[in-house]
Order: sequence, then structure tokens, then C-alpha cells
Amino acid sequence: MMQISESYKQKNSLYNAMNRFIGAVNNMDHTVMVPSMLRDVPLDEPEDGAKAAAGAPDGVAYFRDGDMYSSYVLLKSIRKDIEWGVLESDEWRKEKAEAEAEEEAPGGSEGDDLEKQFHFHLTGLHAVLSKLTRKADTLTSRYKEEVGCRN
Repeated sequence: MMQISESYKQKNSLYNAMNRFIGAVNNMDHTVMVPSMLRDVPLDEPEDGAKAAAGAPDGVAYFRDGDMYSSYVLLKSIRKDIEWGVLESDEWRKEKAEAEAEEEAPGGSEGDDLEKQFHFHLTGLHAVLSKLTRKADTLTSRYKEEVGCRN
């Protein structure tokens, strides 16, 4: 059986993925001095849009959800939710209570596949955090291009 190094495992941990995302958003937040300049500026490059439209597998299709400003606000909001937690809405609590009632009913499958559910959601969360991190990095780079700041 192939051994995976400890550093590789840690690199791909959820904790590190969240830290990378938060770091990318912090960098974006420190770079973007005038957020209003982001309004009506598309996040994707014109040539990238063609790739996304063609269905590129891990392309920039998820960047095409509006202008740079809406992405900026979204990324900051997600960072806040990760750092401070998410308050449950009344609707979410109602759905949660209904789901718990179904699990407690006779013949329910409480605990049967909790590990599978956890791994499924953990994998999905890791993938989403990676995409959001790339989105924050892309927004930061694009902002620097827009204001004429070159590295």
C-alpha cells in the first residue's frame, strides 16, 4: 500500500483549506482599496469566457456569476461565515427539526451512514473552498491589472 506523507495529508486538510481561503480573501481585501471600482467589471478574461462556454472541466465557469464587485462581496461574506459561524434561520431550524424527526422514527437510519455523509460533505466543502480561493486570487490579480499595478 502506498504511504502518503504527513505533510501531504495536512496540506489537504479542511483546516488548511479554510486558512488558504481566508488568507486569499484577506489579501484581496487589503489589495482592493476602492471596491466600487469593481462594479460592472467582469471577473473572467474574454479568452477565458470562451473556454468556460466550451465546458472546460475546471475552467472559469464558476467565475461568470456577475461582476467583480459581487464576487468581492460574496467572498467577504463567506469568510465572515467561516470565521464567526452561521446563524440558523427559522426556516433552516424547521427543516433540521423535520429531518431529525424522520431519523428518530422507527426504521430510521440514524448513524448508519454518518461517516459516508461526513466524507461526502467534507469532500464537497474542500472542493468549494479551493474554487473560492482561486476566485479570490483571480479577483486580486484582476484588480491589480485594472489599477495598473504590475508585479
